[in-house]
Parts: sequence; C-alpha cells; structure tokens
Amino acid sequence: MRVSYEWLKSMVDVPADPAELVQELIRTGTEVEAVERTGANFDHVVTAQIVSKERHPNSDHMWLCKVDVGDKNVDASGNPEPLQIVCGAQNFNEGDHIVCAMIGAVLPGDIKIKKSKLRGIESCGMNCSARELGIGSDHDGIMILPEDAPVGMDLADYLGSSDTVIDCEITPNRPDCLSMTGFATEVSAIFDKDTHFELPQLSNTSGPDASELVDVTIDDPELCSRYTARVVRNVKIGPSPEWLAQRVSAAGGRSINNVVDVTNYVMYLTGLPMHAFDLGTLSERDGKRHIVVRAAHEGEKLTTLDGQERTLTPDMAVISDDGGVAVGLAGVMGGLDSEITDTTTDVLLEVANFSSGHISRTSRNLDLMSEASIRYERQVDGTSCDEVSQIAAALFEECCSAEVCPGVVDVYPGKEADAPVQITLRPSRVCLLAGAQIPEDFMVTRLQRLGCAVEKTGEDNLCVVAPTNRPDLLREVDLIEEVVRLWGEGDIEPTLPAARNHAGGLTTEQRRTRTIGATLRACGLSETSTYCFAAPNDLGRLGISEKGRGVPVKIIRPLVAEQSEMRRDMLPGLLASVAYNLDHGVSNVALYEIGRVFYGHEHRSLPDEPSYVCGVLAGKRADDAWNQRFADYDFYDAKGVVEELLDSLRITKVRFKPVDAEEYAFLQPGRAAEVLAGGELIGWVGNIHPRALRAVDIDVPVVAFELSLAALLRLAHDELPYEDVPTLPGVEVDLALVVDESVTYEQLMQRISSAGGKLLAEAHLFDVYRDEKRVGAGKKSMAFSLTYRAADHTLTSEEVEKVHNKLVTKLTRGLGAEVRS
Repeated sequence: MRVSYEWLKSMVDVPADPAELVQELIRTGTEVEAVERTGANFDHVVTAQIVSKERHPNSDHMWLCKVDVGDKNVDASGNPEPLQIVCGAQNFNEGDHIVCAMIGAVLPGDIKIKKSKLRGIESCGMNCSARELGIGSDHDGIMILPEDAPVGMDLADYLGSSDTVIDCEITPNRPDCLSMTGFATEVSAIFDKDTHFELPQLSNTSGPDASELVDVTIDDPELCSRYTARVVRNVKIGPSPEWLAQRVSAAGGRSINNVVDVTNYVMYLTGLPMHAFDLGTLSERDGKRHIVVRAAHEGEKLTTLDGQERTLTPDMAVISDDGGVAVGLAGVMGGLDSEITDTTTDVLLEVANFSSGHISRTSRNLDLMSEASIRYERQVDGTSCDEVSQIAAALFEECCSAEVCPGVVDVYPGKEADAPVQITLRPSRVCLLAGAQIPEDFMVTRLQRLGCAVEKTGEDNLCVVAPTNRPDLLREVDLIEEVVRLWGEGDIEPTLPAARNHAGGLTTEQRRTRTIGATLRACGLSETSTYCFAAPNDLGRLGISEKGRGVPVKIIRPLVAEQSEMRRDMLPGLLASVAYNLDHGVSNVALYEIGRVFYGHEHRSLPDEPSYVCGVLAGKRADDAWNQRFADYDFYDAKGVVEELLDSLRITKVRFKPVDAEEYAFLQPGRAAEVLAGGELIGWVGNIHPRALRAVDIDVPVVAFELSLAALLRLAHDELPYEDVPTLPGVEVDLALVVDESVTYEQLMQRISSAGGKLLAEAHLFDVYRDEKRVGAGKKSMAFSLTYRAADHTLTSEEVEKVHNKLVTKLTRGLGAEVRS
C-alpha cells in the first residue's frame, strides 16, 4: 500500500516529519518497505515562457523557440538567458507560459533530455505535454499554464506535487489499511488524533431511476454476497483534474482518463474496488440491462482488459450480460468488450462484495493479480457498498460532467453475515495478559479511534462492537492485541512467569539436536532451510528410489506447479541451493539442513514426518591463497564430517558399507557407503552421480550425506563407559597380508577383531601396496599394526605368539590371505 503523506494530511493530523510516522507504524506492526520523495521525476523540469517562435528553416512543421526559464539558465555574466528549443507542437504562441524539461531531466519512460540537433538546429531542452510529464493523458500539444504562472519555478513546487510516499507492507489480516480512510483511522489510533474525512457528496440526480434501467441477479450468494449498480449518463471522457491524477499516481496507479481515474481513486480511498461498464455494450431486454452474477462455465472464454483471452472454470465468478456472455471476471478484472472508450456516454457503476476464497483461487489459477483481487482476497467491507457507490457517483458528477440517475440497484443476500460483531472485553484480563497496568480510559479511547463502538456494561466489562471493515476482530483476545500494540510492547516491563518447583532447561533431544548443529557448523557447514514443497518429478530426475518413501502428499492448490507435493527427501532442495549459489558466483558451498520429510499412506489420513540431517559439499574448503592450495571436496571429506558428528554424539560401533548401485542410483558407485551403527542402517554418504547433477544443472562434483535424526538421537550417549589408562606395556606386531583386490578393509578388520579377542588392544592399517611382480596380478598387500595387551599382567612372548598365530590362521583360511615376508 503506497500512502501519500500529503493525502494523509488531509484526513488526520500527522507529524511534520514522515520519519516519526514511519517509526510508529513499525512499532505498532505495520512494516514499511520504502519511503520515497515524489517530484524527483521533475528534476530539471521548470515553468517557462515562450519569448519567440519562428519557423524552423529546414522543416515545415517545426518551430525554433526561445524559452525563458528564469535564473535556471544564465550567460557568462550571470544574467538570465533563454534556451533555444526546437518544438514540433502547434498549440502555443509567443508569450505562452509552458513547462520545459531542461538538459539532464529524466521524464517518465526513462526519457533522458540531452542536447541534440533537430534538422541541423541545436535544441537544448523540450517543451512538454501533460502525458510526457506523466501527470495526464493529453498529448495533443504542449502543456499551457495560466498567464500568471511564475517563470523558472521547479514544476514540483508549482504543482504542489512534491510529496512523500510511504510504501507499507500490509499484513493479510488488515484489509482496512489497504485504503486511505482505513490507514488514516489507524494513524489516528496511533497518535490519538481526530480524523476529518471530507467525502464527495452527490448534489443532483436526474432521469429515470436506476431500477428502471438495470436489473441484477445473483445466482449463487456464496460467490457474491452483495451487488450494487448505479447508472450515470452523458459522461464526458477526458483528462482527469490535476488533483485526481496526482492522487492516483501517488497511490501507485497511472492516470488514464477521468472515468478510469475516478474508479481507481475510489478504490484507493475506501478500499472497496469498483468497476465501470460501458452501458451501451450490454444487451437490452424489456427496456433494461440485466446483470447476472454466476459461476463460469467449464472452458468458458473471456478476454480481459489486458487483452488476454482466458479459459475459465466453474469455481470462478463472472459478471454476465443477461446470464449469457461474460463481461467481467468478478473481483479481478473487467472484460475487454465492455471497457470504457472515448465513445462511451452511459456508464454502469458496479460496487460489490465477492467471496474472498473464490477470488484468491481465481487470481492464482489464472496468474492474474490486480489491485482489486488483492483487496477482495483479504475481505472487503460489504456493508459500505452503497456508500462507496454514492461517492463514485458524486465524483462522476464533478469530474466527468455526468448526470447521475436517482436510486441504486442493491441485491444483498449476505446481509445477516455482514452484521457487526459484539465482543465482551474485560479490562482486568487485558492487564493480566499484557503484564502491564493499562488504564481503562486508554483502552476505550484507542478502540474508539479504530472505529469500535464501546459501551461499559459492568464493573469489569466493556461491550465492544467491532467495525465491519475489521474482519480480524472476532474475539476478546483480538481486542487485547489491538490495545497492547497501541500501548507499546516495548513499554511493557519484561518479567518471568511465576512458577514453583519447575526446573528450566533443554530436553535431552533438544541438547543433542543442538550438538548436531554445532558439530556440523564446526566442520565448516552453514545451516540452511529449504522449502518443504517439491515438484512431482524431484525424486525421479535424480534417480532416487521411491521404495520405502510412501506415497506423495499432494497440495490441493499449490502456488506454483514446481511445488505441488510435500518433499519426500531433502537432497533435491539442497542441490537446488547448491545450483543457485554456483549460478551466483559462490564456488565453495557447504550446507546442512535438519528438517522433516513427508511419507503419505493410501489408507491413512496423516503422513509420517520423519526428520533427517542432510548435508552437501561442493568446491573447496576455502579459497586458494598465495601460499596454500586446497583440494576439492571428495568422499572422504563428507565421510569425515559424518565420523566427527557420530563421535560428538558418542555413537559407537560405527562402520561404513559399500552401497548397492541399483538401490542408490543417485550416488556414484565406488564412492558411496551406507552408514551403520551397531548393525542399524542410519544413513548414507557419498558422491552424487554426475547424471543426477546434470539433471539439476550442476557441472561440478558434489558430495553429500543423509542421516536419520531419530536414529542419531536414540543411539547417542551423554557419557562413554570409563576405561582405565593402560599401566602395563603392550606388544606391537606388524602384519602384512597379500589378499585379492576384492577383499575389503572392513572384511579384514572384522576378522582381525574377532580372532584377536580380549588381548588385541589396537589394530590399524598403515600401508596398502600393489605390484604385479612382487605381489601378483589382482592382488594387494595390506599392512596392519597390531597391539596386544592384557589388563592384569605383562604378556609373555608365548601368549602373544599363540593369539597372533590364531589370528593369522583365521585370516589365511577365511579370506585366502598370505603372509607377506
């Protein structure tokens, strides 16, 4: 919502400095996106006077002018000197006061005024029309000012168009603030000031009653709860008055003509959209035009005002001509066939209240957002349709020289639903919930400023009737929220809630989850949060199996087609984040997310929502420096992060098992492993397959991991079993084994640990050697360092030899290993 400060001043007393208002708006819950000073478009644009006008020597339709711009242009001695300007307009004479854009001006449409040559003659500016200045639609000639207009004054100062526009982000629960009157009411409550609305008044009506010319039928009250229609005749289409064009422009609209500007102005003023139909384009039956509000037919076509033909569905409401051809998409945009044109003389004014839900779905399904739909989506005040219609009729009378027919056609099936809401408010309850002693007088005054009717009905009871333009005020707690935000949350002294015999602190799961996050961040990963929504083909295009992932949870009305399901895996979202970072020049990416996925079931209403820890690594650990080069992330970096994470949670008996290539088609064979703890599968780690990376437009290697959060929390230990520090010496023995290439490190370690028994204290691999001549083709030598130690005595050579020989025998028999001398 763009709020003109000058317009706001005419409705309520505001601080002289707009910054003070901005601060108070933010304090009370209205976010301010930007504050801009208008009139900046008129920089280097001044009032001027034609000193001389001569024929251009090289053109039969252009003029060579001397234009006086006062002290805006001076000679070397500092005396005012006219500008030489070549002009093609024909509607001016010597002595006329005009508007001149000097060199350096930038006009609407990004038209930059520079020194130029036209037909060989130098031109140092431009004489401007109203349309070129963006303050009107007249472009038949240059803008002629009154004879008493000063010379050399900045146009913004002359027009009084210098303004401050506050661009506010209005939350969906505050449709009242999408109007100038509603916004002024909010400001009056913030500063405790009176409002003074001077609304246009209809002075005269003539001709037949509107009910004799128009008939309205609402087929389905769920689509439209109220529809009013007025008729204005003999409308004179033309440029809008200056004040009207300025206010429409300040509110973010574009001045088109007086009829369109009036309808837009009334919407910005009251928050209730309206539409003007060319009455002559509607068919006549029995001497009347018949408006029927109905549901669209399946596949029905309508060309809207933007020139696009749209295909409609039955959940959309249309305004139809006698129930037949649709002439408008209700609450969103009018039809092209019934638009106002230069030949329009009679106008049908529509002010209605359409279903917010239907308008929202229509707007999104057609990808057609308008100022009207934005307001209808948030609910408009249906009780004010007649009043708004009368304001519009008065403006048509004033700005369009129109004749307003008496009466209004008003069909109101939803009158009972629009009745004001009565709420009981207990001042003591306000103070209790707020934690502050707020005076009752403050509550009454500020609620009245917001438009509420307040009456004291008991010692601690106030009967509050909420205004009909505030659909968010339904319960006592809603009123308490209004009082507290106007009082100021920052003025409430923070206190701890009273509690006895309650020990505060994090739960075990919370502590362990925080440990997971802290460990991953310490490993260099940054936390992120991706959408819980996914595209239907997210798993398939990466090669992720749907086995064990249930059925997709469909979103009934997704905002975009690429987010029509709830995600069943976090990896696609994280890979999208990697692609986004790479596309924006971030070459080193290390991200993790702790979040939920959603597994639906055919015969259950609610899905499972397991949580996972997922991470992705691409690029390098850091940018290369003059004295150091870093390697790209590989499988062992991701494996190291997983090992560090499991170690921080004190999860024991961890091992890594090569993945099945078919089951993990999205991972690169030979560079991926399942993660097991105590024999339980808790996740995977590995390089993403290049085929999957190409599917998401990533052309660099990416390693990733995914672990079950539930398994991590369940298997984690706060403490490890205590082991005494060894006091007795150990015996170290090196063992080199020649085995087949197919024998893995994991297989050897399992057998070494099993055969070594209690006396084997440590075992680690320190060398892998391949040589066809010395070791043999298809063979490899793996050397282990073994440490034997007893807890209660010093081992003898006989004890060590016995255990060691048993270990070697088990390895040679079980795996066909040979001891390498």
